[in-house]
Amino acid sequence: MCRNITTLRGLEPPATDEEISAAALQFVRKVTGVTKVSDATREPVERATDEIAAIVERLLDDLPARRQPPKSVPPLRRAEVQARIAERQRAREEHERMHELGIAHEH
Repeated sequence: MCRNITTLRGLEPPATDEEISAAALQFVRKVTGVTKVSDATREPVERATDEIAAIVERLLDDLPARRQPPKSVPPLRRAEVQARIAERQRAREEHERMHELGIAHEH
């Protein structure tokens, strides 16, 4: 079992579409060995991720409720992960803004 895939069944509030999609992407990366999506792998990885996410959503809906919640909190619900995501998004937006202005910058 891939350690990066979190248990989503039994979460309160229930797993979000974003959490289900993230788990599906981790599964696809694990079984394919694709660690970084490239132009050559983007379409099949995205298609597989969408299909697996749909299957997981149906599965979670069909299973009976858990007696106890999962022991770990999904990464997307952790403050430190949210901070990293926000920082990456901020850096991406800054990079795009600098690129639009034609300003070179160091990484």
